[in-house]
Amino acid sequence: MSTTPEDDAVNSADTTAQTSDRSAPALRKRHGNGPLFFVLGTIFAVACTIGWGNSVMTYTGLSGDVYHQVVSFSAPSEKEADITVQVNSKNGAECMILALDDQHVEVGQERFTVEGGNRTVTANMETLRQASTVEVTSCREEDSQD
Repeated sequence: MSTTPEDDAVNSADTTAQTSDRSAPALRKRHGNGPLFFVLGTIFAVACTIGWGNSVMTYTGLSGDVYHQVVSFSAPSEKEADITVQVNSKNGAECMILALDDQHVEVGQERFTVEGGNRTVTANMETLRQASTVEVTSCREEDSQD
């Protein structure tokens, strides 16, 4: 009795499975059969996770110990602009504000000092023409540069 194509497919799959069982020990020896690679990979993953978590938890930013946030700004006339800023510093800070027109050209610049602690400060500056935005360019600890 002749075999059908389905029987041939089943027989060839059985033959392949038997052949691959014979080659499996050689592959295991060559690529490692023990838990060494798993253990080393796990230790490496844990070390990377702890290091990354530590760096995220201790990140303080590039601005030192002075933090600022713009609350509001306005340009009520062509010759002046106002900004309200919250500044948090230990020993006081010196901040610089900048006014820009609608073409992003600087139309005013002013420095002001803030006492230590968490303070809300409103600063006023003269401008050359109508300002469209006012921003804080920097806030640093007082006497940080000699």
